[in-house]
Amino acid sequence: MSAEATNPATAGPVAPAAPQALTASVAPAAARRKSRPRIDLRRLGRAALLGPAGRDKLPDAIGHVVEAHRAHHPDADLEPLRRAYVLAESSHRGQMRKSGEPYITHPLAVTLILAELGAETTTLTASLLHDTVEDTEVTLDQVREQFGEEVRYLVDGVTKLEKVDYGAAAEPETFRKMLVATGNDVRVMSIKLADRLHNMRTLGVMRPEKQARIAKVTRDVLIPLAERLGVQALKTELEDLVFAILHPEEYERTRELIAENTARPGDPLAEVAEEMRGVLREAGIPAEVLIRPRHFVSVHRVARKRGQLRGTDFGRLLVLVNEDADCYGVLGELHTCMTPVVSEFKDFIAVPKFNLYQSLHTAVARPDGQVVEVLIRTHQMHKVAEAGVVALGNPYASASDTAAPDSATAGPATSDAPADGERADPTRPGWLSRLLDWQQAAPDPDTFWSTLREDLAQDREITVFRPDGGTLGLPEGATCVDAAYAQYGEDAHACIGARVNGRLATLSTVLRDGDTVQLLMGQDPASEPSREWLEHAHTPAARIAIQRWLAAHPGGGTGTAEPGTPADSLHPAPARDGGAVPAEPGAAPAASSARPSDGAPAPYSRRADVLADRPGAAVRLAGCCTPVPPDAITGFAVRGGVVTVHRMECAAVAHMKSRGRPEIGVRWGDTTECRVTLVAESFGRPHLLADLTEAIALQGAEIVSATVEPPSQQRVRHTYTLQLPDAAHLPALMRAMRDVPGVYDVSRAQHQAPAS
Repeated sequence: MSAEATNPATAGPVAPAAPQALTASVAPAAARRKSRPRIDLRRLGRAALLGPAGRDKLPDAIGHVVEAHRAHHPDADLEPLRRAYVLAESSHRGQMRKSGEPYITHPLAVTLILAELGAETTTLTASLLHDTVEDTEVTLDQVREQFGEEVRYLVDGVTKLEKVDYGAAAEPETFRKMLVATGNDVRVMSIKLADRLHNMRTLGVMRPEKQARIAKVTRDVLIPLAERLGVQALKTELEDLVFAILHPEEYERTRELIAENTARPGDPLAEVAEEMRGVLREAGIPAEVLIRPRHFVSVHRVARKRGQLRGTDFGRLLVLVNEDADCYGVLGELHTCMTPVVSEFKDFIAVPKFNLYQSLHTAVARPDGQVVEVLIRTHQMHKVAEAGVVALGNPYASASDTAAPDSATAGPATSDAPADGERADPTRPGWLSRLLDWQQAAPDPDTFWSTLREDLAQDREITVFRPDGGTLGLPEGATCVDAAYAQYGEDAHACIGARVNGRLATLSTVLRDGDTVQLLMGQDPASEPSREWLEHAHTPAARIAIQRWLAAHPGGGTGTAEPGTPADSLHPAPARDGGAVPAEPGAAPAASSARPSDGAPAPYSRRADVLADRPGAAVRLAGCCTPVPPDAITGFAVRGGVVTVHRMECAAVAHMKSRGRPEIGVRWGDTTECRVTLVAESFGRPHLLADLTEAIALQGAEIVSATVEPPSQQRVRHTYTLQLPDAAHLPALMRAMRDVPGVYDVSRAQHQAPAS
């Protein structure tokens, strides 16, 4: 559809359509189209349509399209193109663009763009027809009858919803519909991008304010989508066209810089290119070395980054080879025979970008200090780098798919997609799966539109790994909160923490490409998201899920301990069987000591059943490490002749040895009763202390004293001094405490050695 159609109903930028609204959204427009008179194609005069061409020849008007198509697909069947042109030309006949050209020039130009990028015949057929249903009396049923379900689906995907039905929501809901269709077949977006490119090329006839509005939507939505689909050829030209409209002064300065560089005598890029050709010839590696001038926006970015531009800043060198192995051979020769800039090396062949891009990036330095960037790739990689999904047809389609699903009933292709957010086979890119997931929860067009722009602004994707070997695709800057909602959806409300690369991490931790993330889920049904999570959520899926929960629970969002969460949110409860109350509700956010209940013994210093090699000496177990049988122990004399007993690995032992304190031999007696201090580390959640003390009591241990430190970085530290009837029960007690939801570690107390 054209932004320059003379028909006011079709003027303005083209928008796509709504996701799950695919059935309901199209209903009003579809009902109105059914009332239109049906075109009788049999009555159309063939001579008027085909011009001087014979019955079996192609119309002259699509000659350029056919030539470009044959260059990529020499054996393609051209009959669908001929019939599509016949229908498009006849249905658009009499319509004019604002530029004064016949309207048919627009679908022809869009189709030529796609043909030059290597699109297959089905895409080109749909491209010729992409405005017929929107701007003429042709119906989707007729398209299906003439060209099949695939073409009908693609045409429907790029047909915008009408303002008369949707008002101000028409544009966002059209994009929503288009994105849902793209979820099943990315060729929908290929046609939309080519359509917008031709409209941007001819936008000069529009009013300045309308040019700016269309350019902003192109910048915020379509250029990021072109990047994600790997269609660099369309992305770079769209960037330059938007740059010229929205920043005319900077565009003009950049144009002057490029013109000045072109007028300079000598080209350092050409000199380095010739040197490279010589190096590769001597190495026996067949390769093409090409100069790739930077486009306007790229030059502008480099100028802002480096200030004064030099000759090599206006382009890069592209080395094309036949085999993947040759890429690394070229890299080795260049790094051997020229001066490499090692910090500029990137290997996107071993680790392709999320948009299918593969290439080796490096740079070499000239003797005068100028740096030349070099891209090394195979011819096939280059084709994909330039045309992305356009050249690959529908690369994410399942091999069993023979046709796109009916748009009247189809939503996102979720039948094979895993529920945890992992990319499906390769039936759909990870970023598109996330987008389709969160858009279903977007409550209104305004939220969808603003969130879509925000999501697409995050233009780099990272991959993180789960402990089971699965992966999650997330935008750069995503945190553990985002990973939780990507993997578990709304069940992530119960997430209580995470381990990143095996180490405990807060939910606010920013993830990096290649991290391994283990999400720790609580079992308490009272678990709830924290309001603070919104500050750490970067993905729309996470933000929308948290906001929906908070809206449904106006007083909630405080139960999960986050930095700054008061200690009284931990709701302690008395322990059973005479256990102690570890903390009181409403305790201030400072370390609090639990007072024993009436039936619990007060803390006391007792004589342990330990025998010392100093007859008559009093023996006391050290409180810093609280040894229990059968720990390896040693003793030291302290004031008053008392022998304190420490575990051998206690830090105090090494400290006292370093100060020359003599050891005293000690050994365990026959009594099995013991006292031990345990430290439990956990994530904060409601009723955690009650559950911990209950677990302790069920193991027959008696709580002598307990302290609970205030939450810090989502973590809570509990210290319990416990009386056990038998030291053999200690391992079972520690296991029981670890099994309490939210507890991630239980260990014996180990104090730091005092400073020397």
